[in-house]
Amino acid sequence: MKIKSAEFIISNTDITKCPKDKIPEYAFIGRSNVGKSSLINMLMNKKKLAKTSGTPGKTQLINHFKINNEWFLVDLPGYGYAQVSKSKRKVFQQFITDYFLKRQQLICTFLLVDIRHEPQKVDLEFMQFLGENQIPFLIVFTKADKIRRSLINRTLHLFEKKMLAAGWESIPQTFVTSATGKNGKADLLDYIGNINENLES
Repeated sequence: MKIKSAEFIISNTDITKCPKDKIPEYAFIGRSNVGKSSLINMLMNKKKLAKTSGTPGKTQLINHFKINNEWFLVDLPGYGYAQVSKSKRKVFQQFITDYFLKRQQLICTFLLVDIRHEPQKVDLEFMQFLGENQIPFLIVFTKADKIRRSLINRTLHLFEKKMLAAGWESIPQTFVTSATGKNGKADLLDYIGNINENLES
């Protein structure tokens, strides 16, 4: 799939104020500082579509971007950032939960994970939340340019081992990406494009 247009539509914390368009939505979420904004900008061929920052926790709203006038990319706040106040974390948790449980247009969630680190409890718990609520998701490993291929394979194996031990019958589809090297770009966009084609037919 080629990106012909990527337009910011709205930011908010209220699920009822999200766009009413009956088109597919794909949510991007992950721990703070996972490289989410950089990945989104890489996928959309725009340097400043999603705001990037060296300070974790920059994204604090539900951000809707309309892509090719055909589907929405939804940029959600990061989770697991200790320096955000407890009250703010509670607000994040509530409107993120509302989005996942009530947003009918949501087709699939892209759960971003920093491939440099072993499986983190907060990531595994969020996967459990998605699984228990039957919300389709896949795992997008980020920052693959930062480590050797052997370590990438080790992390993939560890995630599979942890998830199977936690009771998953199988692990979701995974993508290995790098915003710097544009690794995984074509695979991710083709994945979304194929789903959209199937929905249309």
